[in-house]
Amino acid sequence: MNEAKPILAVGSIALDSLETHRGRRDEILGGSATYFSIAASLFAPVRLVGVVGDDFPSEGWEMLQSRNIDLSSVQVAVGQTFRWGARYNKDFSERQTLFTELGVFATFRPEIKNGHQDTPFLFLGNIQPDLQISVSALVPQAEMVICDTMNLWIDQNVEKLKKVLERVHIFLLNDEEAIQLTGINNLEQAASALSGLGPEVVVIKRGSKGALLAYDGKNIHIPIYPHVEVKDPTGAGDTFAGGLIGHLSRYGMDDLQNAVITAAAVASFTVENFGLEGILSATPESIQQRREVITQLMHVELTE
Repeated sequence: MNEAKPILAVGSIALDSLETHRGRRDEILGGSATYFSIAASLFAPVRLVGVVGDDFPSEGWEMLQSRNIDLSSVQVAVGQTFRWGARYNKDFSERQTLFTELGVFATFRPEIKNGHQDTPFLFLGNIQPDLQISVSALVPQAEMVICDTMNLWIDQNVEKLKKVLERVHIFLLNDEEAIQLTGINNLEQAASALSGLGPEVVVIKRGSKGALLAYDGKNIHIPIYPHVEVKDPTGAGDTFAGGLIGHLSRYGMDDLQNAVITAAAVASFTVENFGLEGILSATPESIQQRREVITQLMHVELTE
C-alpha cells in the first residue's frame, strides 16, 4: 500500500444538538473539521487547525487523539466552544437551524504550529473565505489545495470566495450551492463554469443522488451506497471530503474516480447514526466492501 501524505485541515470544531425522527442527541462533538478529520484519518495523517473554548469536554480531546489526529494547531480560547443545533424533517429533505452560537469561533484566527506549513495536502473547510485565503497563504508550498463552501458565503462573500477558487485544485460543493453560485440549473454546465474560475476538479455533492465529478472536460456520475437506513445526515458532506482527500493523499490525482467512490462509501457510514457515531464505526475493510458495491452499480448503469 502507498504511504499517505499528511493532510492539514482547517474548519469548525463544535458541540452539536441534533434532532431527527429517529432520536435526539445534545452537546455531541461535531463541526466540519471534526467530521473531516475523523474520516480522513482512516487513510492518512491529519493535522487539525481550529479553536475550541475552555469548556471543550475532555472526551472530545480523547476521541480525536485516539485517531492519531495532530491537535497542536487547535487553539484553546477563554469562552464557549462553537455550538449549533438543528432539526430535520421526516425524509431529511429539510433542516431547520435551531441556534448558532459561534462563541470563540467568532474571533478565530488560524495558526499553524509544529512546522506544519509544509504539509502537502491542504483542506479548507467551509469557513469564511477570508480565513480560507489566510490559511492558504500560510501553506504556500501545498501541492494540493481543496476547499468546501456553503450557501452563506455565496450570499455574503461571493467575490472573496472567487478569490479562493483561484488558489484551489479541487472545489467541493453541493448541487444547490453550484446552482446558486453559477446561476445554471444544469449541473454539468455549472461544473464547467466553476472550472473556469480556477479549480482543476469540481465535485458536486447531490445527496441521495450521488455526486458529479468533473475534470478535463469529463463528467462522471458516482452513485451512493444504497443499503443505508438514515438516522442523521449531519456531517455527511464533510466525511465525503475526508474520504476523497484521504484517498488522494495515498493514491494521487490519477485516481480521481476511485477517490469519489471512496468518498461516497465513507459518507454512507456517517448517516447511519447520530453525529460521529457512524463514521467512528467504519474500518478500511468495511469501506472497501461498500466501494465494491458502488463500483458495481456504476458498471450496471453503464450497461443499461
